[in-house]
Amino acid sequence: MAGEDGDSEGVIRRDRFSGGPARGFMSSLAADERIFEADLAVDRAHVVMLAAQDIIEAEVASEILAALDEVEAAGHDALSGGEDVHEAIEAAVIDIVGPDGGKMHTARSRNDEVATCIRYRLREDVLSALDAALALRESLLETAAEHTETVMPGYTHLQPAQPTTVAHFLCSYERAVARDCARLMCAYERINQSPLGSAAFAGTPFDVNRELVADLLGFDRVMENSMDASATRDFLAETLSALTTHAVTLSGLAEDLVIFSNKGLVELSDDYSSTSSIMPQKKNPDTMELVRAVAGDAVGELTGLLTTLKGLPRAYNRDLQRAHKHAFRTVDDVAEAAAVAAGAVGSATWPEGELAAAAGDGFSTATGVADLLAMAGLPFRTAHEVVAEAAARSEGTPDVATLDAVATDVLGESLFTHVTAEAVEAALDPTESVASRDSVGGPAPAAVEATLSTARDELSDDAAAVADARDSLAAAAEGLDEEVSSYV
Repeated sequence: MAGEDGDSEGVIRRDRFSGGPARGFMSSLAADERIFEADLAVDRAHVVMLAAQDIIEAEVASEILAALDEVEAAGHDALSGGEDVHEAIEAAVIDIVGPDGGKMHTARSRNDEVATCIRYRLREDVLSALDAALALRESLLETAAEHTETVMPGYTHLQPAQPTTVAHFLCSYERAVARDCARLMCAYERINQSPLGSAAFAGTPFDVNRELVADLLGFDRVMENSMDASATRDFLAETLSALTTHAVTLSGLAEDLVIFSNKGLVELSDDYSSTSSIMPQKKNPDTMELVRAVAGDAVGELTGLLTTLKGLPRAYNRDLQRAHKHAFRTVDDVAEAAAVAAGAVGSATWPEGELAAAAGDGFSTATGVADLLAMAGLPFRTAHEVVAEAAARSEGTPDVATLDAVATDVLGESLFTHVTAEAVEAALDPTESVASRDSVGGPAPAAVEATLSTARDELSDDAAAVADARDSLAAAAEGLDEEVSSYV
């Protein structure tokens, strides 16, 4: 996508700048297919405004708008050439209308036009990414609701740590994806601002109505400073940062599912697995491995974008032609990865027997026993010492007798001076240990149910916000169509 400082061949570019081996290098026309429809919408809104402000004649506006319909019907592939889609569409309009077609570009620059088209298209893509993230949250919550009492091992440093539940594990990722959604919604708010009317960067002497154009295109507001409006791409950086953070969340989920699959703690559906080309017994979690890899791509795209932006002076620089591609590639990849993750979670099988058997591995209830002693009045560090020594004397989980013997050595008195044998037995049991951890946000079934209730309410609110944004864009598009139809 070019800026105004570089025109093109034919009626748009002066002969002095119409040839040479660099022309193809400078062209973004093929890559601009993604914003073809956006440019047509921006052109139409701008022409309607020009006519409404008596900057161009209504008859000329009618001819230009009819020509834009022809260009749309012919499609992007029919554009004959040029540096970018904006120039190619303008050239096509001039071919149809004649010199008056050039009035379409009155009171604007390709600089503010480019910025507006990127925002117009990107906001739709961000809403699609939000749809995928919302679907993932729904899948996580629905699966969690089925497993509030399914005990499983929890890990730190990939070592058995404490027992938890499948629901608690899945809700941990739902909460992370919810924050990813919040970041994307914030990015959407800053995307959805109109630069149009800022021209190259210094505004225009024409009596333009920037608010009218913003309304016709469904933008929430106009950008205040014309230099900032035409030059900035921080909305790309913010969006790509939010998408990259989301990709990292997805990568963590994928990694856990790959590891759990290896341990026999989850079985992915055949639809989200594959087999080896040579080893017929294999069932590989390939989709999750690819989801995991998307994070690397996203980090690379974000790095590329920020590196491009970091040294640019105000206002427009041609480097920006390459900036938006990073965001568009990433939004597609991350939305697809989220959709795949949602399907994998929703169709996975969690083997309750294997999970329960593994939940106590590595004396994972040790903290629960130490907590029990601390709740009975022992200093936690003393309780920690007793349990640690019992673990050292045992192979696996120590029994009550071993714990009592260690307590006698360390404390000089029986363990049962402080707690009952029944209480210790319960603390050693993974299911009972989980049930005892009923603090807010904990894994106990009642605590998880509360988390699920809150998460469902937030999911509903977020889905409504995305729907409202879509409705607003649809209403603006309908309004623009009505305005155009009054001229054509």
